Amino acid sequence: MRLRSDIWVSAFLRRAEIEGAFAVLRKRGAAEAGAIFIRLDRLDGTVALYGPAPQSEMGTDDPMRLFRRMHEADWSDALTVEDRLMREMKFDPDLWIVDLEDRQGRHFLDDALIG
Repeated sequence: MRLRSDIWVSAFLRRAEIEGAFAVLRKRGAAEAGAIFIRLDRLDGTVALYGPAPQSEMGTDDPMRLFRRMHEADWSDALTVEDRLMREMKFDPDLWIVDLEDRQGRHFLDDALIG
């Protein structure tokens, strides 16, 4: 059984704060199983977007949340990322969005990141 989205997001926000980054919940989704997107801003005009990995990358009984970068390049521009988030919200209104600002570009998804 996977950790509920609301608990995972709460822990993520706390970790970012402990590490000295700024993170804020932009959009609250479904508490139990809403998809989670992390928008990482390096405050230099470059942004990255991380979202749920495809189901094919996960085992059916895997409790981990796996994330992947939602664009080809390591970094993107803010407008492109916002367009992607708007499309995702139209597709799934129950998703979560966390805005993370870190000049070092740390995403804090080390244990849950693929691709």
